[in-house]
Amino acid sequence: MSREFDRLVEVMRRLRAECPWTHEQTHASLRRYVIEEAYETAEAIDLADSGHLREELGDLLMQVVIHAAIAESDDEGWTTDDVVREIADKLVHRNPHVFGDVTVTSAAEVDANWQRLKAERKQRTHPTEGIPADLPALMAADKVLGRVDRPVEGDGLGADLLRLVEKARAAGLDPEAELRRATRRHADG
Repeated sequence: MSREFDRLVEVMRRLRAECPWTHEQTHASLRRYVIEEAYETAEAIDLADSGHLREELGDLLMQVVIHAAIAESDDEGWTTDDVVREIADKLVHRNPHVFGDVTVTSAAEVDANWQRLKAERKQRTHPTEGIPADLPALMAADKVLGRVDRPVEGDGLGADLLRLVEKARAAGLDPEAELRRATRRHADG
């Protein structure tokens, strides 16, 4: 790993050992910060502000490192190295067109291979397994529609909203981003 990454891990280990606030944190007590930092990172992307994005990615990375430090100090059986190794192994496994002998001709084929390999490994029995319950409703709807291959049925506002998400997907649009942009434009008058 890079010298700077190793330094960050060591800084966090020391904070975990010597800082009263950091020492008393748990995975559960930090849950809201993971979500908050993810949203702040997404906002920096939306604003197309590279410097701000760099800062927010650092804050998001800090969440990974503090959770790994908690796991290490509480003897949960894993460390930052395990997190890094696992994601590197996953990337190699799920990208056989780069690290193996699979040939692809489009990003859609890459995604299809990724989803197939993920499904094989996770051994899920239902297409919506693994969609986090706390996802914002539009993001959850988008994911469900991507996995459940049938048209939206029913009446009422909920079904109408789901059909709008279906329409956005058909147009290749991210419904969450589209609503966010429209909301910002409306708020700005």
